[in-house]
Amino acid sequence: MAKIKPISYLKANAAEIMRTIADEPGPYIITQNGEAKAVLVDYESYEQEQETLALLKILALGEQQVREGKTRPAAEVFQELRRRWQDD
Repeated sequence: MAKIKPISYLKANAAEIMRTIADEPGPYIITQNGEAKAVLVDYESYEQEQETLALLKILALGEQQVREGKTRPAAEVFQELRRRWQDD
């Protein structure tokens, strides 16, 4: 669950927030003048999110290629791979 804190709280309690994030992963939403301005998350959660985004981009690219007809039969691809492995 996201914890919403003003930037003044972050400034005054940065070390505490870092300990909390390490023990209880979950985003801190940092506000300034009552508006959300930043999100603070633990590094592992950030890395997982980046990996998920990368996979989603790959899937979207694949879907686009299918829509554009840029596909080949699997048997043809496997045959080409076998030829490459035999040549090495």
